[in-house]
Amino acid sequence: MTRVKRVSGRNVTSDRSVRLRVAWMYYDRKMTQKEIADTLGLARTTVIRLLEEVLHRGEVQIWIATDSDESPGLAADLENRLGLAEAIVVPDTRSQEEANHSVGTALGRFLSETMQDGMTIGVGWGRTLNASLSSFRPARLPDTRVISLLGGMIETGRENTTDYAWQLASRMGAECFLYPAPLLVDSPETANVLRKACGLDRLDRMATSLDMAVLSVGDIGETATSLSRNLISSLDYTALVAQGAVCDVMCHALDGRGTEVDHPLNRRIMSVALSVLAETRQLVLASGGRARAPAILAAIKRLGCHTLITDEGAAHALLDLTADTP
Repeated sequence: MTRVKRVSGRNVTSDRSVRLRVAWMYYDRKMTQKEIADTLGLARTTVIRLLEEVLHRGEVQIWIATDSDESPGLAADLENRLGLAEAIVVPDTRSQEEANHSVGTALGRFLSETMQDGMTIGVGWGRTLNASLSSFRPARLPDTRVISLLGGMIETGRENTTDYAWQLASRMGAECFLYPAPLLVDSPETANVLRKACGLDRLDRMATSLDMAVLSVGDIGETATSLSRNLISSLDYTALVAQGAVCDVMCHALDGRGTEVDHPLNRRIMSVALSVLAETRQLVLASGGRARAPAILAAIKRLGCHTLITDEGAAHALLDLTADTP
């Protein structure tokens, strides 16, 4: 028995219960769009709009298996070569934007499967981390704490250093602790004063007992696309490149050996110290793109890494860079 068709689908598409019913019939019951339309008394075009709407709102999440035939072998090689507990490798990407999205999606799945209530999690920032939110589907974890590991920006576009922390926390119903300071201050002296006067020592203490830290890695160079490139003067950026900087992690500049470049900029960043993060129980690095392999390797040398999430292009480049490592 079919229902009487609605005249308009506008009100129907805004009804969450109808959207979810249509999604359940389509994805779980494997009904065709026409069968759903006939059963619910809707126009087929309305069913199409409802299915589009549940995807747009994130009420239905489609996860596609991302392992290519090559990915498991690359993951095992990376684990052995770099001393990782786990490597997750997604198929090769055609651009840095695609790498950010694909690696971020894999990160969201990883976090959905591994985060447990009661954990204390420190997070950085970046396009890859932001992309993880599209696939992050956790249970409610009200006793979890999420800590932003670096300060914020007063003037920003779509990305802010603190956004990822509170968005991640809000998805879980967790506590969120922001780093109440500017990301970049005018001098090392100002940075020291703020740390002593603004209660940042509490966050620093919390960061010493993280269950997990989730960081991304950016590159530094003439053609680099790291977000922090837009935060500092061209003079400072040129100086960092001249001093051998290849990696931006938590806005700290590292050279190819994983050593922080001796430049005042590194002492003007308001963040939890990299030395503290290097002691984290579970450090997760998520970054992809072949061009970022030197930066990823520098971050691993400085911080260590338990779980690396990357793509095939970066994985091959990392293996090439460490070909002489026993």
